[in-house]
Amino acid sequence: MNGDEGIRREWIREDYDLEATLDCGQAFGWERSAVGWVGVVHGRWVRLRQEGNRIRAEVASPASDWSWLEYPLALDEDLGAILRTFPEDEPMRDAMRECQGLRVLRQEPWECLASFICSSTKQIVQIRQIVRMLRERHGERVRVPEGDAPAWAFPTAERIAALEEVDLRACKLGFRAPYLLAAARCVASGALDLQQVAGLSVEEARERLMGLRGVGRKVADCALLFGLGFPTAFPVDVWVRVALKGLYFPRARKVSARRLEEFSATHFGPYGGYAQQYLFHYVRTKLGRAWAAGAVRKSSKVKAARARRT
Repeated sequence: MNGDEGIRREWIREDYDLEATLDCGQAFGWERSAVGWVGVVHGRWVRLRQEGNRIRAEVASPASDWSWLEYPLALDEDLGAILRTFPEDEPMRDAMRECQGLRVLRQEPWECLASFICSSTKQIVQIRQIVRMLRERHGERVRVPEGDAPAWAFPTAERIAALEEVDLRACKLGFRAPYLLAAARCVASGALDLQQVAGLSVEEARERLMGLRGVGRKVADCALLFGLGFPTAFPVDVWVRVALKGLYFPRARKVSARRLEEFSATHFGPYGGYAQQYLFHYVRTKLGRAWAAGAVRKSSKVKAARARRT
């Protein structure tokens, strides 16, 4: 690892795919630039790029200790040890082969929770637009290198709590605006202490988050996995539901949400959330919408055929 007057840092990692990690739908504050990716981490502007096995970071203000970036990027994690806990089945092997180097980020808890509250019924590109507007309109401006575009940190819970619903609707949140506002006010007032939630069991933590207005199982599990350090949390959205049904239950007439929850909680091991992200990225980017639509049609045909035999 090398430093350049505290402005640049380099890590050598044989098993890190920066592109997949930042573009796999787990975080929405990173913007693709002409050279790599630009984001704001813990109030610091940072540009990241990868050349072979080298992950290179550039910041606007000198840093002597880079743990503020190493930890969120999971650069310290033993990815091989995690992957060895995955089930040895064909779908998982395919996902691991196609998504080599994908890591699960460790995001700031409030930003992660807020971002996924904004994500309901939205595609990744739309979520990024919402998060960008929240930053630009209500976040704190951060220092950037001369000549670079302005950048803002994600607004704190206290900042959002002081807004009105109309301010959030102006950021294209739509029906999500009151949900984000209510969550911000709970966090800002101390009624919901995210650090305390991180110390609970996964079941207790999920229950606390789902006590927030507009936060269901999927959003809660995203916040648990990506922001609060619960590696067994297994978010199930449309893509993951199709992946589980198409890859693991291809001949089933019907698979209930409860059955999928039970399966995902037991089949994928102590890093089930990590496995989920590999399946999500694999199905979304490698198999694609045509495969997903075909899996749904196949399930419907199986159901119809069985109905005809009864």
